[in-house]
Amino acid sequence: MLEMLYRDEYMVAVNKPSGFHVHPHEDKRNKVPREKICLYQVRDMVGQHVYPVHRLDAGTSGVLLFALSSDSARVLCQMFAEKKMQKTYHAVVRGYTKEEGSIELPLELDSTGDLVESKTMFKRMATVEFPVSVAKRFPTARYSLVEAKPLTGRWHQIRRHFNRISHPLIGDADHGDCRQNRFFRNDLGVPGLCLKAHTLEMIHPWTQEKLTIQAPACDKWMKIADLFNQPSVS
Repeated sequence: MLEMLYRDEYMVAVNKPSGFHVHPHEDKRNKVPREKICLYQVRDMVGQHVYPVHRLDAGTSGVLLFALSSDSARVLCQMFAEKKMQKTYHAVVRGYTKEEGSIELPLELDSTGDLVESKTMFKRMATVEFPVSVAKRFPTARYSLVEAKPLTGRWHQIRRHFNRISHPLIGDADHGDCRQNRFFRNDLGVPGLCLKAHTLEMIHPWTQEKLTIQAPACDKWMKIADLFNQPSVS
């Protein structure tokens, strides 16, 4: 069963594990087991229909929000559209990034291919270097732990943006580097996409109080924290 992080009469937030899908795959040929679909798991957990108001990729873990009525869903979806939800992600990327910066590169829409404005802010939290040559042209392997805040909500935005600046996310099979992915999986014992929806912040639309929902620590991210010599990155 998924871990519940927050619930009131309007919404519920859960901690989505990596490998779970938000809802059934749109392509019916891609069969996803029912127990791996968050929509069904949350519905069973709260005993009523729930309504997804945003998405996380299957490989991404962390805070996932559902509305408890169609009216609540309309309000929360509008907040996402109007950028009144502040989402903070943690990610591991190849190489040493700048200490902080913004990535303002247009990205293609997944439906039409049209380019649209896209912006991601980031801050480097820590770095680590291993004395191994994962890529033949470099004698060592360097990585950054970053905090990323997407200011637009494009498909695979964080993953594509960091790839476009030559710092692909570790564990990203679509936009990443297979050699780095294999090193983390086989040598460091950290499989899968290293991307976590760490925090979701908003002004509660019904109480007008500040609401912060944070994903708890898990085994994978505690191992990542150890690799980067960090107290905790959840």
